[in-house]
Amino acid sequence: MSSIAVPHALAPRRAWLTDLPVLLVAVVWGASYLAAKDITTARTVIAVLVLRFALVLPVLAVVGRRSLRALTAAQWRGAALLGLILSGIFLLETYGVVHTSATNAGLIISLTMIFTPLAEAAVTRTRPARAFLGAAALSVLGVVLLTQGGGFTSPSAGDLLMLLAALARTLHVLAMSRVRAVQGADALPLTAVQLGTAVAVFAALSAGTGPAPWVTAADFGAREWAGLLFLSALCTLFAFFVQMWAVRRTSPSRVSLLLGTEPLWAAGAGIALGGERLGALGLVGGALVLVGTAWGRRATG
Repeated sequence: MSSIAVPHALAPRRAWLTDLPVLLVAVVWGASYLAAKDITTARTVIAVLVLRFALVLPVLAVVGRRSLRALTAAQWRGAALLGLILSGIFLLETYGVVHTSATNAGLIISLTMIFTPLAEAAVTRTRPARAFLGAAALSVLGVVLLTQGGGFTSPSAGDLLMLLAALARTLHVLAMSRVRAVQGADALPLTAVQLGTAVAVFAALSAGTGPAPWVTAADFGAREWAGLLFLSALCTLFAFFVQMWAVRRTSPSRVSLLLGTEPLWAAGAGIALGGERLGALGLVGGALVLVGTAWGRRATG
């Protein structure tokens, strides 16, 4: 994707006005792991996912009703396929964060930035740059140390689920770039169809797994509703519209760089608000993940 230039005379004054909302998206995404962990248990994962996305789907459908009608049948099918992958991502992430720390979750999921170029290189049969391979190795070493904060033991089930979620995110990115049917379609209707498909998957799964969404909602107190609204309104709806708005006013690479700070905010929220502790090995591992993913972004830039 080519960069969208910012007029030179306006960039110094207005760039920060664009950067600030995008950075706020990275902050709320980073905090989303702690919020999801706070309101979700292993039994209520699917019910919470239904509630989270069912709350924002009507807004997307109303705002994008004209563009939804303009989608072709092939575009609907392509977006629905992406929605199936998206549902798998959220299932893995949410079950994962229930069984690991919010800090680990945010740092491990950042490996998507390493996995995606490696997967693209495998698909196109090209050799990644040596600098990128070094960055990938550093990131993997960081994850190994991150999950061993209390000594060298087997990674937790949540750590492994977050690793699978990072791989699923990579698959989603590759599919978006290679499913011809969705090329050229507007982001808004594609997102609405994807989220609608995901909600349908979650609703079908909820029929035989754990409490029904309305039962879970009835048991929520003020704290749980605040967390759910945070995940729905800020982490989903606000984040989507800010990305659409920002990419038209600055470069996609600049947006990507700002959103790449998400694991920093995830670690900060987990430690400062969630009372999580990494230990010496975990701190070194987290630092290596951050350095490795940053190095990897530069190596592929």
